[in-house]
Amino acid sequence: MKSSLPKVMHPVAGRPMVNHLMGTVQPLGPDKVVVVIGPDMERVSQAVAPFPTVVQTERLGTGHAVAQARDALGDFDGDVLILYGDTPLITQATLERMLAERRGPHHPAVVVLGFRPDDPAQYGRLVVGAEGLKAIVEHREATAEQRAIPLCNSGVMAIDGKRLWGLIDRIDNKNAKGEYYLTDVVALARADGSNCSHVEGAPEELLGINCRSELATAEALVQRRLRETAMENGATLIDPATVWFSWDTRLGKDVTVWPHVVFGPGVVIGDSVEIKGFCHFEGCSVADGANLGPYARLRPGAKIGHGAHIGNFVEVKNATIEDGAKANHLAYIGDARVGAGANVGAGTITCNYDGFHKSFTDIGAGAFIGSNSALVAPVKIGDGAVIGAGSVITKEVTPGALAVARGSQMELKGWAERFRAQNTKKEG
Repeated sequence: MKSSLPKVMHPVAGRPMVNHLMGTVQPLGPDKVVVVIGPDMERVSQAVAPFPTVVQTERLGTGHAVAQARDALGDFDGDVLILYGDTPLITQATLERMLAERRGPHHPAVVVLGFRPDDPAQYGRLVVGAEGLKAIVEHREATAEQRAIPLCNSGVMAIDGKRLWGLIDRIDNKNAKGEYYLTDVVALARADGSNCSHVEGAPEELLGINCRSELATAEALVQRRLRETAMENGATLIDPATVWFSWDTRLGKDVTVWPHVVFGPGVVIGDSVEIKGFCHFEGCSVADGANLGPYARLRPGAKIGHGAHIGNFVEVKNATIEDGAKANHLAYIGDARVGAGANVGAGTITCNYDGFHKSFTDIGAGAFIGSNSALVAPVKIGDGAVIGAGSVITKEVTPGALAVARGSQMELKGWAERFRAQNTKKEG
């Protein structure tokens, strides 16, 4: 990846790829989860907590990596799934099929997940016969005949825990790379007289991410899944390909999303919300019937009430916009409450930061804030109060009052005509 960030910490749809995998595993109800990491990967340990991690100090192959989990697994004798943090798109349904095969009537010692990519490239091949899976042959060791096999090894396995360590202990490194290949467990199990089997998965589930271009491919695949899920659940995406979701985005029914909308992490949208184009949301919630955009930005902590309007070039951060309130044009509302039915005029800002501290602005229900006003926090505007356009408000405004804080208007009659005449003479 050419990055200071561990590979499995690179995000897909706003979530580290290893956490996508953990999220898929958890609904299976595993008794134990152990994550094998490399040295100096504290970020990964933190990301997968509370599950334990073990460190593979020497990278001697996949079989060696599995061996590092021995102490953490102890004498566990259930089914052991071996997965890869850089293959985050695998689905729960596929893992369930692997477990079902492992627990099936033939009780295979090893179940391998295979797939048929368009380009088999350097993948190992699954050699299958009438008696089941016979062997996994790494590409470097494969014959020309074996390389012609279209069924490839994903690396994902389900192994009988009773036999796992007996197999792992017998893997050697007598191969082209001098590594301990996990794939050797198939041949070892067969030599013991045990059955081995395979399940096939979709190629897109088994995309391994090893570079930035593969990360982009994974992002596109996940976005497609998320768009399809949103529409299946009752949202209208007018141009789906231009809408970008995070892994945890939640849209209600009858939501309409116009083109070029981005949902960052932590966004919950209620029913019957209309989101016009070019909006960007993150860490916010929107109640039923709200109207947003175009070009609205909701930052973390924004809470938009029922039927509220947030219009073009309005930014809301850590603020509650209560039911029916409106900020339709060119405003910044940060660290604030806008009461129910209040109206915030164009060009209004809450001056919430003094260079050291954030302060709160409270705008009462039904208040009217005139255009181009600056509300200098901490400040409170009472219910039903009116702020004259262009005001700089620094003190509390009582309910129902009119507050105007601006320089008085001055007029010099005839000044414009004299000015034009004077400048016309100079030009002549």
